[in-house]
Amino acid sequence: MANELLVGLSRQLTLERQMDVVANNVANVNTSGYKADRSLFEEFLNSRAHEDNFAGADRRISFVQDRGTFKDFAQGASEQTKNPLDVAIDGRGFLVVQTPAGERYTRDGGLQINNQGQLVTVSGNPVLGASGPIVFQPTDHDISIAADGNVTVQEGIARTDSVRGKLRMVSFADAQKLLKEGSNLYSAGTGAAAQPDAASRVQQGYIEKSNVNSVTEMSRMIEVTRTYTQISNLLQQQSDLHKTAIEKLADVPA
Repeated sequence: MANELLVGLSRQLTLERQMDVVANNVANVNTSGYKADRSLFEEFLNSRAHEDNFAGADRRISFVQDRGTFKDFAQGASEQTKNPLDVAIDGRGFLVVQTPAGERYTRDGGLQINNQGQLVTVSGNPVLGASGPIVFQPTDHDISIAADGNVTVQEGIARTDSVRGKLRMVSFADAQKLLKEGSNLYSAGTGAAAQPDAASRVQQGYIEKSNVNSVTEMSRMIEVTRTYTQISNLLQQQSDLHKTAIEKLADVPA
């Protein structure tokens, strides 16, 4: 296969993967606490198809290679909901939740109370406090969540606050090692140890919106589509040139 075709194909493969990343970002533009993914590319030098009469420096050709993706942990905008169970995290912290697969981490602060009185995420996973799941009593009302995550209520007709727990917040020295698992959850990858986070604060009655910029992502999607089409046209033109050259050579008298 000709070198120009190989280079074009390498670029098209990376564009397909980039489109998958952009499409996933667009799909989660309204997902609370979602963090966008970004693509990484690099030049890949490899031996080219060649005859043996070229100098050594001419034997290598540049291809496009996608190194992978990284997570953009930039803070998303806070949106007021006036729901006393909603919290937006200001800082690098994550809420800790209990799942059937073990502890997981999320930035989605859209919380609710299940029929067992537990504070849970929209997926039904219990939110963990310093001493385990946070549980409310049937007579609790006027729930208050302080900036440090301390959860208090007024119980029954009492006018004094009763403590129900404290939101457990953690952070990571290298958050890029976290692994996305779906349902807006992260698991700790190799070398990603959770550490207590006392610096992050929470805002009651708010949720953190996705940090995806819909206009930017749609523009990027259009750019990727156009680039893919342009490369396809170039590859077709090269193929037509080769076909024409072969037909012309076939007409040359022996």
